[in-house]
Parts: sequence; C-alpha cells; structure tokens
Amino acid sequence: MSLARLLQLASPTLPVGAYSYSQGLEAAVEAGIVRDAASAQRWIGDVLEFSVARMEAPLLWRMMHGEDLDEKFLATRETAELLAETLQMGHSLAALLKDLTSAEVAARSYPAVYAFAVRQWEIEPRAALVAYLWSWTENQVMAAIKCVPLGQTAGQRILLSLGERLEGIADKAVTTELSNFVPGLAMLSSRHEKQYSRLFRS
Repeated sequence: MSLARLLQLASPTLPVGAYSYSQGLEAAVEAGIVRDAASAQRWIGDVLEFSVARMEAPLLWRMMHGEDLDEKFLATRETAELLAETLQMGHSLAALLKDLTSAEVAARSYPAVYAFAVRQWEIEPRAALVAYLWSWTENQVMAAIKCVPLGQTAGQRILLSLGERLEGIADKAVTTELSNFVPGLAMLSSRHEKQYSRLFRS
C-alpha cells in the first residue's frame, strides 16, 4: 500500500498545480538560453544539481524525519514567483490531504506538506525523496516540451538521462551541506514575473 500511496503522491495528476509553473525555464527560453533539447537538458540538470539537490532535497529529507524546517525553506525562495509557487502548491496539497484523510496540516511550503504526507502514510523516506525529485524533473521537462518547444520523444530522452542522477542525489541528501547559489535561476525567475507573453504562472 505504501508504494501505491507514493505513486499517488508523486503523480502528475495530483491536483496541486505543479504543471502550471516553469521555475524560470520559460524566461530562459525567452532569453535564448534554452532553445533546443540539449540546452533544455543542461538548464534542468543545472537547476537540479545546484539548487534542488543542495537545498530542497536535504531540507525535505530532514523534514521527512520530523524536523520543522518549513520557515527555513520558505526563506530560501529568492523571488516572489518561487515563494508563491511553493505556498500555492503547499496549500493545495494540505487541502487535498484534509479531504482524503481529515488530517490538519500546519505547514505551508510544498516540501513540508509533502513530508507530512510521507510520515502520515508511512512511506519509506528515501523512496519518497527519489519520487519527489522525479516529479520535479518531470514537471520541468513537461514545461520544456510546451515552451521550447520539444517533441515528446526528446522529452523522454531528457527524463531518461536526468533520471539516472536521482538516486545519487537522494543518497547525498543525508549529508549534503545546504547551499542555494543559483543567481541565474533567481534573475530569470524575477524576469518571468513581468514577462509580457507567457504560458506559465508567476
């Protein structure tokens, strides 16, 4: 049952609105930084390695083990867009959990609410972390398919390649020293907030 719950929690059909955000990717397309499959994979891979793996994944790991790091995670969101994204997704997941299980969730950020669900449903933390990383990567690839644009097969090639990194990232999250120095992501996310024509929310 825990595997089924994990698949449900990581599913792209989970109604939390993850599909509606690009996390700076759409602005990178507008700026010409991302223009094809190779540059899309490089962009997504860099954000995965230099931001998600070094800040989000270690914090999520600790939260799944009961540490209260909700406010700390919110403080790491460098733009209004990134903060609004995690608050909206966290709120949506908390509301869903209340409807499904009657559980009251005090946490506000998406990773903190996700960690609550993992504990509530007794899902193995490492598997939950790999699933979280997969879900993030899949959402980024789907955003690239829409706004670069890329074909479905190109998107699957990117997922196949980046998916190979996720187990290693999950293993390192236990001991990774927190770091979130990704100025390019922050600048492009802030530009996206005022981008005239866009597909994704800001």
